[in-house]
Amino acid sequence: MQPEAATAREDVPAAPEHRRAGRTTLPDQRTLLSWLFIGRMVLSVGALLGVGLVGTERPQEAFKVSVAVVVALTFTAYGVWVVFVRRRRPGNTYLLIQALVDLGLVTTVVHFAGQPQSAFPALYVLVVAIYALLMPPVWGGLTAILASALFLGDAFYTRADVPDAAFWAQMVVFNIVFAIVAVLGHQLRAAGMEQATLATELKRVRLEADDILRNIRSGVLTVDGAGRLAFINPTAQRLLDLEGEGLIGLPVLDQLKTRSSELWAAVVSGIRNGRKISRGEGVVLHQGGRMFPIGLSTTTFRQAAQEAPSVTAIFTDISDLKEVQALQARAERLEAVAALSASLAHEIRNPLASIRSSVEQLGRSKHATEDERFLAGLIVRESDRLSRLLSEFLDFARVRATQFVPLDLHAVVAAVVRLIRAHPDCRPDAEITIEGGHTMLDADEDLLHRVVANLVLNAVQAARGPIRIVVSVAAVQAGQIPHGTNLDQAIRLQIRDNGPGIPVEIRERLFEPFVSGRPGGSGLGLAIVQRAVEAHRGLVLVDSGTATGTTFTIFLPVRMLAEDAA
Repeated sequence: MQPEAATAREDVPAAPEHRRAGRTTLPDQRTLLSWLFIGRMVLSVGALLGVGLVGTERPQEAFKVSVAVVVALTFTAYGVWVVFVRRRRPGNTYLLIQALVDLGLVTTVVHFAGQPQSAFPALYVLVVAIYALLMPPVWGGLTAILASALFLGDAFYTRADVPDAAFWAQMVVFNIVFAIVAVLGHQLRAAGMEQATLATELKRVRLEADDILRNIRSGVLTVDGAGRLAFINPTAQRLLDLEGEGLIGLPVLDQLKTRSSELWAAVVSGIRNGRKISRGEGVVLHQGGRMFPIGLSTTTFRQAAQEAPSVTAIFTDISDLKEVQALQARAERLEAVAALSASLAHEIRNPLASIRSSVEQLGRSKHATEDERFLAGLIVRESDRLSRLLSEFLDFARVRATQFVPLDLHAVVAAVVRLIRAHPDCRPDAEITIEGGHTMLDADEDLLHRVVANLVLNAVQAARGPIRIVVSVAAVQAGQIPHGTNLDQAIRLQIRDNGPGIPVEIRERLFEPFVSGRPGGSGLGLAIVQRAVEAHRGLVLVDSGTATGTTFTIFLPVRMLAEDAA
């Protein structure tokens, strides 16, 4: 859809010519009324001048013309006030009254000029034509009938004898002309309404296309066959770090090549060979050194007088998608490791318990020497340490959501923070703050308790001095959730600290078992966090820096589906 919209956008400059042409072919209602009022005033002034020249010879007729002119000017002033001052749209009744005024004025002029010898009866045709454009066919036909009746009545009133054949022939011609003008007027009016509808629809489509292209989260740019930039939307400007509006009509291929060689190659291939790309990937490199992946597709189109086709490229920042895919792969690896851990823990734990019991009995024997007792005690202590490690393995392997119930995440966080503050590893100068209000979701309370406890305790234990930890909970909308997930409505749990940050060498392997940046740590805490969040069909992200501290962001679904909870 985007390429066609982009093509339409390029044709926008030609639109005013078509609209001007439409206005020249069929003026709108206000224009026709303004012409009508001007013509009426001209005819009124002409009639007054004629009355002034012969008024002394025909005083009664001069008086009638003067009255007709005054009435016409009065209705003209009223019409101007309604249409142009109050800006009201005239109705059919208003237009019929104005038609009666015009027909009365024309009849007065025709009578004063001495019809049918004069050329003034042709004004009837002009009046019928204008009102056929202004009113529906029935009302236009009524105007034509009134014009014929007034013309015929004036003829019988003026002539002493019966009208001859020439007069009736003139009447027939006039009525044929009236009918033709009425039909043509109706067709022109219908064509004008259709043209106005099409123009309005075209304007709406262009506005919608322009609004869509300027607000979608994908970058869209069009390069013509000469390599000049024809269109670029704000998202593309931001993704490519280009001053797009200033580059319209200028060569842009060199700048595309420095930003993204893959995007440049796709555009050049489309210009030279007409090649289209459905699903491609590339990398964008900003001048500041920031690099991120993009997914792109291109289409080509050729306009008249173009030797080479134009190319429209659509591309999107897929950093979130790549990260979600990496998280899903990490979750699958942890699931395999958990299965292996459970199997090994069970296989090792039973022999280890037997070894520990046997050595402990040997150490208590009355025949054991001092060295043997020392060695036996050493074996027992190491066996206990291995047993604790195996217990952590089993905890890691047994991370399963047993029961999803509605609970308040804020209450869970508050309970965990109270426990952490009483923990021996929590320094007196550690400041732990909770932000957000009550947030309800379907979850396993035990697993969420372990998630929050592991993350907050890790931050406390990693601190080398005073530390500030902020735990916040909030409901987020779909637009705030990373792309590539199935979450529609989610709760965001965020743990931020101003500590030393996570060492660079372990950031890529942070959630893997046995990876820890703390001396003496088992490296299973974050792996348990990952599996607990995955059990809720959620997502956990981490951002860490030596100067900014560490932020863990967890997205959890508000509602769990039945198949997810099973």
